Amino acid sequence: MPESEVGQVASGNDVVAAAEHGTVRPVRDEDCGEILSIFNHYAINGFAAYADKPVREAYVADLLRCTHAFYVVDSPEGVIGFGFCKPFLPFPAFAKTGELTYFIQPEYMNQGFGSLLLYRLIRESRKKGITMLIAHMASWNEEGIRFHKKHGFYVAGRLKDIGTKFEEPFDILIMQKAI
Repeated sequence: MPESEVGQVASGNDVVAAAEHGTVRPVRDEDCGEILSIFNHYAINGFAAYADKPVREAYVADLLRCTHAFYVVDSPEGVIGFGFCKPFLPFPAFAKTGELTYFIQPEYMNQGFGSLLLYRLIRESRKKGITMLIAHMASWNEEGIRFHKKHGFYVAGRLKDIGTKFEEPFDILIMQKAI
């Protein structure tokens, strides 16, 4: 997606409203607790996170060491979302491919904060030489699938019955977007 298109899409009403109520900024060490709270909500309440029980601070510390870009959505209420881009695979052959992950607190979903975060991750990924983005998600994560399709990702593959959470088998959808 050319930079001009990012700006056009980012000017949608939901994103403009989100930008008025939240700021996307680089992650700081003191954000760890709020990031864990957001992630752990999804770990125990659905299929957006693969974990099925809460994770600890070491999880966030590990992420910080291996990302190209890591941002939070900050609001007057505190951190309401986070996202990052990390290397898809640790080999030079994949140096231009980034893997995205992001989570927004449920009460702030569908208000443009996820889009705001995604656009920032796209801009920062480009600066690092990334030209292709990958996102993968459980087939039960319908909200995530809709979000990615809305933003130009397409389903590039499906891994059948690869995971089980809450005693429910699920597929992994691999979605892709050239930037």
